[in-house]
Amino acid sequence: MLKGTPEEALAEARAGGVDAVVAVGIDLRSSRSAAALAARFDDVYAAVGVHPHDAVTFDGVVRTGLERLLGQPRVVAVGECGLDFYRDLAPRDVQRAAFVEQLELARAAGVPICVHSRDAGGETFALLTEHGAGLRVILHCFSTPEYVELCNERGYFVSFAGNLTYRSSDDLRRAALAVREDLLLVETDAPFLSPMPRRGHSNRPAYVTLTAQFLAWLRGWSDDEVAAITSANARRAFGIGEQAPVS
Repeated sequence: MLKGTPEEALAEARAGGVDAVVAVGIDLRSSRSAAALAARFDDVYAAVGVHPHDAVTFDGVVRTGLERLLGQPRVVAVGECGLDFYRDLAPRDVQRAAFVEQLELARAAGVPICVHSRDAGGETFALLTEHGAGLRVILHCFSTPEYVELCNERGYFVSFAGNLTYRSSDDLRRAALAVREDLLLVETDAPFLSPMPRRGHSNRPAYVTLTAQFLAWLRGWSDDEVAAITSANARRAFGIGEQAPVS
């Protein structure tokens, strides 16, 4: 959870040049909260879904609840969902089933899907191959650099969080150089993965500008160029008109 009020976090983000925020759910309760924030603030949108850690909670009641939220105009994506075989906080077969259900939800609603994949790249991409054809796919907090060329081929959006700036992230930096320009996104993953030099502090939506500036340096762009490119990509990814969302 972010420290302080939503108003404070949004004011910081706006002051840093962030035009819009996507509040992301990880279970039905937080998805309802994200949708409520989107209904309350003109520059907030919502993604609703069940994180793989919480996959055991995904049942008919939760699915119906997510379907209802997806009927709200400012709910623009399904997620965060996917597979996490690093922590394994839910049985893997349950994670797979919940992920497939949410791929179907995204298809039915005509919205993109925000995918979490950690130590599960092979199975994540296999399920996307089997069940994700035609969907707009956003690979949240990208952690599967070995699949970057496949992402380019399939037109998956690739989103980098603050860990791109960490000294140990050479593989992510190589991936950030290889991603097609029209598929490149940045995000916060707040309150986690604060970029340098804020590492060790709770992440904030405003800090996405630090990741964007690092990406600009990496690719040899100006700060204005990286803002324009990633903002345009975000508008297309989430389908939200003239504003630029940040996850």
